[in-house]
Amino acid sequence: MDMTAETILNQLLVEDIGFGDITSQLLVDERGTASIITKEDCILSGAEYAKYLFDVRGADCHLPCHEGQRIANGTAVLTVEGLYRTIFEVERTALNLLTRMSGIATQTRTLVDMVHEVNPHCRVAATRKTVLRYFDKRAVITGGGDPHRFRLDDLILLKDNHVKILGIREALTRARQFSFSKKVEIEVSTVEDAVTACKCGADIIMLDNMDLDTTRNAVEAVKKISPGVLVEASGNMTQENITAYAETGVDIISLGTITHSVRAINMSLEVV
Repeated sequence: MDMTAETILNQLLVEDIGFGDITSQLLVDERGTASIITKEDCILSGAEYAKYLFDVRGADCHLPCHEGQRIANGTAVLTVEGLYRTIFEVERTALNLLTRMSGIATQTRTLVDMVHEVNPHCRVAATRKTVLRYFDKRAVITGGGDPHRFRLDDLILLKDNHVKILGIREALTRARQFSFSKKVEIEVSTVEDAVTACKCGADIIMLDNMDLDTTRNAVEAVKKISPGVLVEASGNMTQENITAYAETGVDIISLGTITHSVRAINMSLEVV
């Protein structure tokens, strides 16, 4: 596990424990075993982070399941042994991560499977609309999706406001001069602007809030100019319309709902 994950996990734990779990102080030397049980089918994500939280507080944690595994309702995804007061002080932080990350991974896998039925090369990508960015995007990867940008320094992404200030040509000219090592993506809202962006050397063209017919026309237009340019569809993507957008031939479909509106998987910690 990398230092970024460890740092964030310790911060989350300290934030929840505060000066100590005063309820669990009633349990002095009592020891035992507890398991985290899933109450619905899911794609498991975040188990190693939950294990770290228990381990760092001195409990002995075991993982019978692995990251990305399809888990059936009623399965124990984690078992922990130790002082009950230690187990209970970690319980909520561990569950918050497990249920959220598994929810993201499960929804992502559903969307990826839908998209790949009609467009096998198309990627389902997240956005930066997240609560726990590091863990949310890890869960997207577990579900078979693409994390897109982890941070602002991953990619030069020219959004609509950048274009309003500089215009397409000037924005792309400045971006291309910045660094040869960074890909440049630009957001457009018309077929004409997509063509201009392609001719000006954009690596990735994001089609923002376009309807299906306009998206299809934009893909055809830019691919005629530069077959290697990547085309991303974004804006108002849902489980109901994602297959139709995949059929337009786009290379990437990005949507914020898999992270900002995730439904957590139902899990609970139960004393054995």
